[in-house]
Amino acid sequence: MTGAKRNLVMFGLMGALLTLVGFTQSWDVSLALLNMCIISAIMALGVNIQWGYAGLFNVGTMGFAALGGLAAILVSVPPVTKAWTAGGVGILGGVVAALVTIIAGLTTWRRTAHLGRRRYWLTGIVVLVGYVIMRAIIDPAVEAIESVDPSKTGFLGGLGMPIIFSWFVGGIFAAGAAWVVGKISLGLRSDYLAIATLGISEIIIYFLKFEDWLTRGVKNVNGLVRPVPYEVDLNQSMAFQEWATGVGFEVATAASITVKLCYAGLFSVVLLVVLYLSEVALRSPWGRMMRAIRDNETAAAAMGKNVTSRHLQVFILGSAVVGIAGAMLTTLDGQFNPPTYQPLRFTFLIWVMVIIGGSGNNWGAVLGGFIIWFFWIEAEPIGLWLMGALTSGMAPDHWLRLHLIESAAHMRLLTMGLVLLLVLRFAPRGLIPEVKR
Repeated sequence: MTGAKRNLVMFGLMGALLTLVGFTQSWDVSLALLNMCIISAIMALGVNIQWGYAGLFNVGTMGFAALGGLAAILVSVPPVTKAWTAGGVGILGGVVAALVTIIAGLTTWRRTAHLGRRRYWLTGIVVLVGYVIMRAIIDPAVEAIESVDPSKTGFLGGLGMPIIFSWFVGGIFAAGAAWVVGKISLGLRSDYLAIATLGISEIIIYFLKFEDWLTRGVKNVNGLVRPVPYEVDLNQSMAFQEWATGVGFEVATAASITVKLCYAGLFSVVLLVVLYLSEVALRSPWGRMMRAIRDNETAAAAMGKNVTSRHLQVFILGSAVVGIAGAMLTTLDGQFNPPTYQPLRFTFLIWVMVIIGGSGNNWGAVLGGFIIWFFWIEAEPIGLWLMGALTSGMAPDHWLRLHLIESAAHMRLLTMGLVLLLVLRFAPRGLIPEVKR
């Protein structure tokens, strides 16, 4: 079997698994799985751009995804007029003071190189004074904003625009953060880079979790306006009721399926665009240069390539893709909940997607995203079925049967480990390995 046919067979099997869930559980569950698989595939593409193209070991994926979620609320939530009146000017003044402090610190650092160790002291004093001024301006404003009806608002809100624009803005936010992170950490060795990006990711999530004036923190932002119809509106539509009855569906079920199909259509467009651009980049001279840098940095540098600059470039591109996926995830959930961004847990899943699918191959990253998210969600129902089958001969109240059924939820981690071990044993380069060009 040729490589192309083998790849089609694997994607066909993935489609068959989603179809099987539709028949055995419900089409509602199957389509919900499909939407999350598409978002996971886009995140896997972002990580593959960084690792598969350039060998950058970024463990801060969830931080960039969280910035995409932040973009969703800053774009779509209407501005809170009372909060802006109470402290908007103070927040803007604090931001200006912070920018002035950064510029003053950089200027001091550059112009005092001849002063030796006194350079550090002078720069530190400038930054400290600027920080004190910034806090003096922004702290009263934050307190005033968070006291404005905190059960419902307590934050500034956003621009009140359609949430679909946040997908683009999320990519910009993540790219901007990646530029700052890359300038600081891309000179580090791979293991230190992983530690640095993980730490920076935790800082981003910590900021989003506790700066209530911007994100409502752990109180969450709910009710984000969808880019697709609402089920309740479809249920009340006479035309939709007639259509659903005509095709043999319950109206409520048909409405739920229709909404998920709309999401699937929008997400699929984004996935196809990102996949197409990724493939074009990979096959271009730029892509060949990035793989040359990945395989031998010393040789690439000797040929005149600016390795650090190219690493920064690919780091920004991959992070932007993750930021887009983060905004899409918040759009699908309809809420922004900072505590759910768990770097160690979900970054591990995304990396497994890339490894399973095939590092360096965009189609492999997509397949890995579908496979891993599918089994991450379906491991529990499969575990319940398996435990029920194994203990079918026992009494319903037998302690061992009850214990095994209660433990079925823990099949997730076992399933992930088993899938990873089997693929690494029989396909160490991934299910769709990188094609050497």
